[in-house]
Amino acid sequence: MKLAPIVVLLVSVIVQACSANRPTNSDAVSSRNINGAKTAAAPTQCDPNYSGCVPIASDVDCAGGKGNGPAYVKGPVKVIGKDIYGLDKDRDGIGCE
Repeated sequence: MKLAPIVVLLVSVIVQACSANRPTNSDAVSSRNINGAKTAAAPTQCDPNYSGCVPIASDVDCAGGKGNGPAYVKGPVKVIGKDIYGLDKDRDGIGCE
């Protein structure tokens, strides 16, 4: 029984399946906020607690607000986990309104 052709076929199928779910560069460029408005190219690191790319930093504040950064995000952004940066002041699930 020859296993080599079967192994090659399985590896090929796995590689194709994994590649199909990978975002492309155009996905990052055409990111959108929760209102569907186009935003600038997404940073490479986005905090998983938010929908809409909130950068991972020591502190993130809403752009145009009273915060002192060092990073800022233009909202609105949806809180989908823990609001670690305190962007959702009224706790309605939407930050930087």
